[in-house]
Amino acid sequence: MKKMALFLLSMAMTVVFAGCSFTANSEKDDTLTIAWLPNESGADLGEARDEIGKLIEEKTGKKVEHQTTTDYIVAIEAIANGNADMAFLGAQGYIESHNKNEKVLPLVVPSGESGTLEDAVYYSWLAVQKENTDEYKNGGEFAIDNIQGKKFSFVSNSSTSGFKVPSTGITDYFSEKEEFKSLTAEDLLEGGEDKFFNEVLFGGSHQGSAVNLLTGKADVAAFCDTCVNNYVELAEGDANKPGAVYKVKDDAAEPLNTVAGKEFSLISVTPVLNAPFVINSGTLSEEDQKQLLEIMTSDEVANNEKIFVPEDSEFSGLFSKKSGNERLVEVEDEWFNPIRELAK
Repeated sequence: MKKMALFLLSMAMTVVFAGCSFTANSEKDDTLTIAWLPNESGADLGEARDEIGKLIEEKTGKKVEHQTTTDYIVAIEAIANGNADMAFLGAQGYIESHNKNEKVLPLVVPSGESGTLEDAVYYSWLAVQKENTDEYKNGGEFAIDNIQGKKFSFVSNSSTSGFKVPSTGITDYFSEKEEFKSLTAEDLLEGGEDKFFNEVLFGGSHQGSAVNLLTGKADVAAFCDTCVNNYVELAEGDANKPGAVYKVKDDAAEPLNTVAGKEFSLISVTPVLNAPFVINSGTLSEEDQKQLLEIMTSDEVANNEKIFVPEDSEFSGLFSKKSGNERLVEVEDEWFNPIRELAK
């Protein structure tokens, strides 16, 4: 009888724990978690994030949870280890997460003005404070020769336009000079008297890198156009061209509210492949993946003015709509090979 009682107790516990496990898995299956980089985690983009979440909830019946972050690595690890089902990452962040887990795959990217992948690019900037612009000219043309020995701000070493692209551009340019022929991107990670830069800072986000520049902590900073678009306005020159001057809006949200009215100039501009929404195909069923692709590439998303913001709107959305053709378009892994090549 005692053995029988123990057996029955064991069976009951197994049923209880199995039930708990089933409940936990059910909750996971009914929830879709989206991880966001620090650049898109601010309160100013809360409504835009929520709009995407609402559309996914309406179409899939799943509850959407947003995982905002203050560190690139947190978002990359979340999608790679399955704590997030979907994420909005830069091209470099996607490549890093895919290298960690091959089940992480790109889903869509915002198109260019053509509505296709052909012009799906944004821009990596090297910027200086406006009053120091003349220090970065060579014979009347903008040049980066004089960034050596300065205080420099990157975004994160996992950022495409805030590290990978600018560091490659800097090493390619300076390695042509005998003095720096063996310069590598790793040499740019730390500053010091015997280093390429006198001091190196990391803003943690593109907005943070811009703040490093405009508060004088850095002489030169790398950040991108789309990530600060909601905070600045063109004051002089042509957009995304060396020599263009941008001014921080008077009503800029955090963290640029502390440098409202400040101006900076571009000394170098490089086109970069647009950032993807990625999925973890190991945590999402094939049906989930199909639904997400249909949702994200739909006219409903493309015409949502809180996601794709009209040019004359003052709303802080994720993407700008200039031609009216902009939308999210499907993308494959191979499209990101040019960014992979930068690491070789």
